[in-house]
Amino acid sequence: MLMHQSKEAFLILGNMVTALHLLEECAEFSSLIPEVRTNLAYALSNARSPQDVAAIPGRITVVRGFPRAAGLPGWGASDHLARRIIESRKYAKTINAMINFKFDTRLIPLVQDYCRENNLLFGWLDRSQEPEELQQRDEASMPWKVEQLFIKYKSIPLIYYEGPGWGKEPLFLINGGTAVEVVRTAIEIAERWNLILRSSRS
Repeated sequence: MLMHQSKEAFLILGNMVTALHLLEECAEFSSLIPEVRTNLAYALSNARSPQDVAAIPGRITVVRGFPRAAGLPGWGASDHLARRIIESRKYAKTINAMINFKFDTRLIPLVQDYCRENNLLFGWLDRSQEPEELQQRDEASMPWKVEQLFIKYKSIPLIYYEGPGWGKEPLFLINGGTAVEVVRTAIEIAERWNLILRSSRS
C-alpha cells in the first residue's frame, strides 16, 4: 500500500526520479559526494514528519565514477534532510526540496561567485557555537541551526554550509522549490568544481 496517494505525492515522486536521473548522469558530481554520502529530499506541502518527505533510501554514493542511488525515492527515507526542510519552512514557505554535498574550503569562493552571479543568498553556519546541551540531545540541533541562519540572514540562504561540529562532517546544502531545481544547481556547481580540479592537476 502506498503511504501517500495524492496527486501532489505522485508529482513529487516523478520529479524526484527525474532529478535522480540528471544527477546519475553527471560524473562531475561524484567529486562532491561527502563521507556521509548525499541525499536528495522533497517534501509534501503539508509535511509534518519525515514520513511526509520523499528521499533516497541508503543515499547516493559513487559507483564506477558516477553518482548512484541505493534505491528509488521513497517516503520516510531521510530523517536529517526531512527535518531540515520542515524546520526551514517555518521561516521560508517556498523551501520544498534539499540536497547536500561535501564541504571543501576551496569551494567557498566558487559557491559565493555562483550565488552572486545568480542573485542567490549565500550563507554559513558556525556549529562551534551550538550549545553543548543541544549536541547531546537527539534531534535538538536542527531547530537551533535553522533559527541561527534566519537570525543571521533574515532569511534561509538558498545555498549554505555548516562548519565542522563535534563528530559531524561539514557540509554544503542547497534548498529550493523542487528536486530538479536543487539538482540542476548542484550539477552547475559540480561542473565548475571539476574545472578547478582539472586545472590544478595540469
